Amino acid sequence: MKTISNPKRSAAIIALLLLMAIAFETFQQLFYIKRYDLVEGITFFDVLKTQAYRWVIWMLLGLLLFRYAHRKSVREDHGFGYFVTYGLFILTLVAINIIVISLIQAIFNNEDISFAYFINEFVVFFIFQKAPIYILGYSAIAIILHFYFLNEKLQVRVQELSEIKDVNLKLYKQLKLKLDDKTSVLNIKIGNKRKIISVEDIVWIEADDYCVKVHLANGKSYTMRSSLKTLEEKLHRPFIRVHRKAIVNMNMASELSTSPSPLLMLKNKLEIPVSRSNLSMVRDYIS
Repeated sequence: MKTISNPKRSAAIIALLLLMAIAFETFQQLFYIKRYDLVEGITFFDVLKTQAYRWVIWMLLGLLLFRYAHRKSVREDHGFGYFVTYGLFILTLVAINIIVISLIQAIFNNEDISFAYFINEFVVFFIFQKAPIYILGYSAIAIILHFYFLNEKLQVRVQELSEIKDVNLKLYKQLKLKLDDKTSVLNIKIGNKRKIISVEDIVWIEADDYCVKVHLANGKSYTMRSSLKTLEEKLHRPFIRVHRKAIVNMNMASELSTSPSPLLMLKNKLEIPVSRSNLSMVRDYIS
């Protein structure tokens, strides 16, 4: 998709297709002329020169295809009807091509002809000679333009989303300076129900294998599928990690003992061990 959406590369592909179509059609005409001995001593460039104006007309009308493709690209629906109308437009361009080059050829012949003769001798002839290669050429260009404008629209959308992301990130950073993402409640699953517990009611939290036990002031305890590290990041002060197996609500603490081993006495008379690594943090908070 990125290859097709490159403007220079897309133009180069279209130019290459055009040259291939002109060369193929010229060689085809040269083959028939030599096969049936229609003209003596004719070369590739002689044939190319006689039909050059037809390809000029084809290219000029192709500019309408470019405008049509650009206008159609704004549509969000790319269903069956989208491609049917595309095909009908290409057939219309080919029909216009056939009529124009038929009129020019009739003028070059300088003949006084009837309408029926014009249709039978010129229009029908060019339909069989030019229509297939014209349709293939326009179809190839239409496909390239379809993907080009589609990718262009996607790039614009990506840029818009990127700008939205930047704006939202800026707002998030501004809000983060004023607010924090600490929680004020814990959501604990109990069977098929959920219990919402205010952190103010929590006395301490105890590590229990792959879970934690949340001990409340009313004496109840609830098991929660989480880790102490996760809860430590979520909880406000006065919650402090005092031990690798305990987080304590310091509002519920009554006394700190450092001898013979550090212990934190809670208001409910429960003693919680304090690790040496966390002792200074507990002391700082109490002081």
